Amino acid sequence: MSAWDVIREELEKKSVFRGKESLTPEFLPEKLPHREEQLRELVAMFKHLAISPGSFSQKVLLVGSVGTGKTVTARIFGRDFTRVLLRHGLSVKYVHINCHRNRQLYNIVLDIARQMNIPLPNRGLSAWEMYLAILNHLDEANSYAIVALDEFDYFARISGKDAVYFLVRTYDEYADMIKRINFIFITRDPSNLSLLDSATESYLLRHIIKLSPYTSRELLDILKYRAGQAFYEGVVEEDAIKYIAELEGYDRGGRGNARFALELLMLAGEIADKEGSPKVSVEHVRKAVTTLSPDIINVSDAIYYLPLHELLLLWAIVRLLKRTKMSYVSMGDAEAEYITLCESIGEQPRRHTQVYEYAMNLKRASIIDTKTSGKGQRGRTTLLSIKYGPLDALEKLIEDLVAKKRGELS
Repeated sequence: MSAWDVIREELEKKSVFRGKESLTPEFLPEKLPHREEQLRELVAMFKHLAISPGSFSQKVLLVGSVGTGKTVTARIFGRDFTRVLLRHGLSVKYVHINCHRNRQLYNIVLDIARQMNIPLPNRGLSAWEMYLAILNHLDEANSYAIVALDEFDYFARISGKDAVYFLVRTYDEYADMIKRINFIFITRDPSNLSLLDSATESYLLRHIIKLSPYTSRELLDILKYRAGQAFYEGVVEEDAIKYIAELEGYDRGGRGNARFALELLMLAGEIADKEGSPKVSVEHVRKAVTTLSPDIINVSDAIYYLPLHELLLLWAIVRLLKRTKMSYVSMGDAEAEYITLCESIGEQPRRHTQVYEYAMNLKRASIIDTKTSGKGQRGRTTLLSIKYGPLDALEKLIEDLVAKKRGELS
C-alpha cells in the first residue's frame, strides 16, 4: 500500500469523536458544572467594577489542588463577566498569565501590555515604566483590567517578595489614583505564600475562594457534559463514564482531579479508534489507566512552559535515572548527560553556572527533587531525582516538547 493510500485510509476511517477539543485543558465550555458557587463569589468580589469602577483594586486568591477547575473557572469568569459589563458600556479587559511561562516581573508586565494590545515604546523600559504606561493607557481609554496570575506561588518563589509587593501594593502610595487594575491570584496551596512578608501575605489572604477536589458524582456530571460535546451520540458506554468518575472521585479515594478524568476519557476514545471499535467501553478506560500517569498530568503545565535548555536538562536527568536505575543522580553526571544530549541534537550547551540554575528552577517548579550528598561520597554534591513516573511516558512528553520548541525557534 502506498503512503498516499495509507494517509487517505486513515483520514477516511470512522471515529468515535465528534471533536476532541472539549476534553482538552485549554477548552472553555459554556457551562461549568459544580463551580457555579465559585463563579458567584467571583462576581460578588468584582461587582464594584459595575457599581463604582476604580474605587479600589480588588485582589482575590483562588485556591485548589490540581484538576479542581481553578484555571477554567477564572477564564470563564473573565470571558463572560467582561462581556456582560461591555453590554452596560463598561470596558474591562481580562488578562490570564501563566507564571511558569512568565517567571519574572518584567515578563509579566510585558505580557499584560501584549494581551491588552497596549503599545510600548521600542526602547528598554523598566518593569515600573512599562506598568506606568499600562496605567496611563487605561486612564486614557477609561478602561479597567482583571489580571489573573496562574501558578502565582511559583512566581513568588522565583521573583521574590519585592516583585509580589510591586503588584499587590501598587496603589498604596497613590490613594487618589483611579484603581484601574484588579487581580486574581491562582495557587494550589496558600501555605506556599508563607515566604512573603507577613503584611503582604495577610493582604492576599483577605479574599479567598476555595475549590475542593471533585466527588465521583460531580465528576460524573462533568464527564457526561463534556462527552456529549466530544463524542458522537451513544458511542460512550455509561459504565465507562461511571468507571472514570468512581476511580478519580475524591469520595472514593481518588484525587478529585477533573483534568485527569477528562484525559482518561480522551485516551480511552483514542484507543477505541485505534482498535476500530464503534463504542468506548470500560475495557478501553482500563487500558488508558495503564498508560496515563496522574503525576505527569499534574506537572505537565509546568513542563510545557519550560525553556528549551531546562527541558533538555530534565530530559538528561530522566535518561540517567532510566539507565542507572538509581533513585538519585549527581549534578555532575546530569550535566555531562545534558552536554551529550545537546551535542547529539545540535544545540550549544550552556555553562555550568547556568545549568545549575536550570536545576534549581526545576526544583522550584516541583518538577524534580534535590538533596545534598551525605556520608560515603567524596565531597558534597547536589543529587537530583524525579518522584513520579513512569519515566518512559515522561521522556516521551519531554521529547515531543523539545521537538516542538526547536521547531518554533528555527
